[in-house]
Amino acid sequence: MRFLDQCKIYLKSGQGGDGCISFRREKYVAYGGPDGGDGGKGGDIILRCVPSLNTLIDYRYKQHFKASRGGHGMGRNRTGAAGRDVILELPLGTQVLSDDEESILLADMTEVGQEVTLLRGGDGGFGNDHYKTATEQTPRKFQPGFPGKECWIWLRLKLLADVGLIGAPNAGKSSLLNRVSNAKSKVGTYPFTTLHPQLGVVAHKDREFVMADIPGLISGASEGQGLGDRFLGHIERCRILIHLIETAPNNLDVDPGETYRQIRKELEAYGSDLQQKPEIVVLNKCDLLPEDAIVQHAENLAQAIGVPVLPISVASGYGTKALLDRLIAETSQAPPAQEEVPGEWSPVS
Repeated sequence: MRFLDQCKIYLKSGQGGDGCISFRREKYVAYGGPDGGDGGKGGDIILRCVPSLNTLIDYRYKQHFKASRGGHGMGRNRTGAAGRDVILELPLGTQVLSDDEESILLADMTEVGQEVTLLRGGDGGFGNDHYKTATEQTPRKFQPGFPGKECWIWLRLKLLADVGLIGAPNAGKSSLLNRVSNAKSKVGTYPFTTLHPQLGVVAHKDREFVMADIPGLISGASEGQGLGDRFLGHIERCRILIHLIETAPNNLDVDPGETYRQIRKELEAYGSDLQQKPEIVVLNKCDLLPEDAIVQHAENLAQAIGVPVLPISVASGYGTKALLDRLIAETSQAPPAQEEVPGEWSPVS
C-alpha cells in the first residue's frame, strides 16, 4: 500500500427538501384543510477514525464528496426522507484543516471510533400545513429546503506512536525497527532508503508499544529540505524519541557528535517543543568497532554531546535488549501525546 500523508478534498453536505403544498381530499370531507408535509433534512459530512488505515491514499483518486439532499414533503403530512450521510474513514492521527491562509484546525482524530460532524446538512422546509392559522385556513405557501454547506479542506496525517526513530539518513533506523518489531521496512546501503514513515509493534516483557521509523533528516529539514518538514510533523505525536547515530569508524568525513547536534538544531528550528521530548541517544553499528573499544567510544561521544549514549549493533543484536528494557521503563512514565484543540470556523454556505 502506498503511503500518503496529506491531501486536499472538497466536501458538500446535502440540501434540505422542500415543503409541500397539499390539501386533504377525501369523500364526505368537504373542507379537509392543508396537509402538506415538511421536507427532509440533507445528509451530513461525517469524519470517523478507524484502526484499519495508516495512510490517506484512498483520497488521492477521489477528492469530491457530496451528501444527498433530503426528500421533498408530501401530502397527508408525510415528511420527506432524510438525505444519506457521507462518512469519511480516516486513519488515527489525522488532522483536518481549513483551506485558507489561517489553516484553522477543524478536527484532530486521535481516538479510534471518534466521529466529527464537519458539515451539517440543510434543514427541510415547512409544508403548507405549518402555516395554517385561525384566520388562514387554506394557506398556499411552503418553505424551500435550506442549502447545505461546502468547503475545501486539507487532511494531514501525523502518525501516533509511542517511540519515534530519528537520525541522519542511513543510520540504521529501518534495520532496528525490523529487528525489534513485526515491520518489514525497506533496508538498503544507500541514503534515503526509507521515503515514508513506517510503523511496527514491539513486544517485550509482556508489554507492547508502537515504534515509528521516520525517514532520515538532513540540514535544512525544518525548512522543507528533503521533505524534512513533513517528516518532522510525524515526530510531534511520538512520546519518546530514539536518536540513532552511526559510528562510521572508517569514514573520517562523518563526525557523530556534529551529526547529533545538527539533528537537534533542526528539531528546535521546527518548533512544537520537539527538542523537549524525552530522548534516548543510541550509537549504532558498534559491530564495526573492536569489542574492547565499544564502551569507550560511547563514553567519548557522550562527553562530546553532553548526554548519555547507549551503544548497540542492530546487525549482531548487541545492546538491543538493554534498549528495549530502557524503552519499557520510559514509555510507562512518558506523558501521552497532546491533542490539539480545534479552532472556530464557518464553512461556505
